[in-house]
Amino acid sequence: MERLSQIAHQTKASAGPPAHPGHPLDPLTVDEIRATSEIVKKKFDGHVISFNTITLKEPTKKDFLAWRDADRPMPARVSYFVLIESGCPGVKEGLVSIDKLSLISSRELKTVQPILTVEDLINTQDVIRNDANVIEQCVISGVPRDQMDHIYCEPWTVGYDERWGASRRLQQALMYYRHNEDDSHFSHPLDFCPIVDMNLKKVIYIDIPNRRRKIDISIPNSNYMPKDMIKKYGKMRDEKPINITQPEGVSFEMNGNCISWNNFTMHVGFNYREGIVLSDIRYNDHGNVRPLFHRISLSEMIVPYGNPDHPHQRKHALDIGEYGAGYMTNPLTLGCDCKGVIHYLDAHFVDSHGDPITIKHAVCIHEEDDGLLCKHSDFRDSFATTIVTRSTKLVVSQIFTAGNYEYCIYWSFMMDGTIKLDLKLTGCLNTYVMDEKYEKAAPWGCRVYPHVNAHNHQHLFALRIHPRIDGDGNSTGMAEPRSSPYPTGSPENMYGNAWYSHSTKFIKSKDSVTDYVNGRTWDFFNPNKVNKYSRLHPCYKLVSFQCPPMLAQPGSLPYKRAPWAHHTFQVIPYKEDRLYPSGDFVPQWSGDGMVGFRKWYGNGEDNIDNTDILCFHVFGISHVPAPEDFPMMPSEPIALLLRPRNFFTENPSMDVPPSYSMTTTEARTAKNHQVHSANDTTSRYAFSSDNDIGCCTRFSKEK
Repeated sequence: MERLSQIAHQTKASAGPPAHPGHPLDPLTVDEIRATSEIVKKKFDGHVISFNTITLKEPTKKDFLAWRDADRPMPARVSYFVLIESGCPGVKEGLVSIDKLSLISSRELKTVQPILTVEDLINTQDVIRNDANVIEQCVISGVPRDQMDHIYCEPWTVGYDERWGASRRLQQALMYYRHNEDDSHFSHPLDFCPIVDMNLKKVIYIDIPNRRRKIDISIPNSNYMPKDMIKKYGKMRDEKPINITQPEGVSFEMNGNCISWNNFTMHVGFNYREGIVLSDIRYNDHGNVRPLFHRISLSEMIVPYGNPDHPHQRKHALDIGEYGAGYMTNPLTLGCDCKGVIHYLDAHFVDSHGDPITIKHAVCIHEEDDGLLCKHSDFRDSFATTIVTRSTKLVVSQIFTAGNYEYCIYWSFMMDGTIKLDLKLTGCLNTYVMDEKYEKAAPWGCRVYPHVNAHNHQHLFALRIHPRIDGDGNSTGMAEPRSSPYPTGSPENMYGNAWYSHSTKFIKSKDSVTDYVNGRTWDFFNPNKVNKYSRLHPCYKLVSFQCPPMLAQPGSLPYKRAPWAHHTFQVIPYKEDRLYPSGDFVPQWSGDGMVGFRKWYGNGEDNIDNTDILCFHVFGISHVPAPEDFPMMPSEPIALLLRPRNFFTENPSMDVPPSYSMTTTEARTAKNHQVHSANDTTSRYAFSSDNDIGCCTRFSKEK
């Protein structure tokens, strides 16, 4: 958020300040939210207000590092709030000093709209069910008048509609029918779309298509609950349980929100908008604690749909800026969403009345087996000489539901110093009714059920990366494999097999504006230090291959409202409060003007070499639906890596205890029964006959 002008107010709460959390990046506690709410209520005493947001205003990087490294006092605890006042356009926002229990500043913004909350979404359904015009359109669509309790809606932000702009706080209600409350409604979409004023709690308009498409309620809903599968198939699959055991407990340690694990240390934050925020990521390189990244988060995303007909152009949700990955987060369940030995972190938000609410188990922290870390065997003694080391990874995860989709976020920390981001997309397809007599689903979608069209769409994510590779003063560049410029038969490339990695260093912001092609990767490196072996700068490499271009064309609403999504990789100088690339207030923004990333990038002439930098990386998928995605999608995986390159002087995981090892000397004297994995006491053969089968049978005689 842009820094608010520091206009002092004298409003104070009556009680003393709440207890100070142990870390300046810790999210607000319940008491801090309550204290902020009391101060704001006193400021607006006599006004009818509704709270939208109360969250931590993070300290500046300078103040944070001064506290951590220079034994300076804890940075001031400051909260940021957004509220709506009845009868007033836009929002009011401000800052509160929690330490002093006083209002620091406040201001009115008349031309923006706030993020949508779960309370807002719940209210929308009640509004549309009781509107006379909506009821009439349901009847025209084939729904009996006495079945309005069978009508459900998916409340979406309106995106942007030039008829209203940002003058009113609006939602569009995507309409559906269920035979009963246990049904999945996505198999009976309706063809009209009410527009709801959220402040008035009233339908103000209904978008009705020129061609009406009636639903056929004689067709059963396509469902996904176990009772429906048993009814359809007779039974569920017979599956044996897989359990994960850690008899000695976990290998990570928690100090509040700070984690220590396998040489990594980091702080896990959580806010209403980005959800998980990873900060102060460092690596203990045999006593030398080396900084890696100051802050990493998913700062925005957009899901543009590909049907050009009105009103589908409005379906391009910027879910993080319009709903919030934090606000929409799921309470996770032991043994279901996460499996094994789990530590959870709760999340605390504010409701519309200013009271704290808690989402239990919002963040899951656990370890998982990750297969082979490294292995090598020697053929000279029939592979008896061998070493095999299995890998464990630390996973920090959350799951949030944005309308019909679930987004599963998994941050993994690996024993070799790699940081991995895995996303899994599941949930339900957004659907629209089709008249099978007169129209086809293609080319903008696919028929996934009778009378049901699922439209093509993309999921594009903005990964915000604030590197601090091996300390201050960082640079970026890209690397890509290239064939030798010398032709086959030339002295430099006689046999034509030569190739190399071509590197490009970015000096100005405009140099960094690049797209994914041909195995291209990007580097964050410290130009002030050199690896003693390779003589190259210590680096973390971004390896990300799922990087489709935005398919909405220039001038379209998605293109304008997501200026960060036009290219795969872009770097700008770091400045405080450059957090949200589609702006602080995303709902109903037209996409015009110098807002967010467009403002930060400017003319692209800013220096980004050997300085404090900020990167936005765009990745995701282009989803062409198919019947296999219905009625509920199997998880669609997306992954990327941040890998150390020239950062260490050898494989940093060489000191991980191997699962099994045998030297040539040991193999020479070993007998058959001695060649086994002595460190594993839980693995066993699947079938009794397997006892006589295995790699060890080749050692039937003494070596």
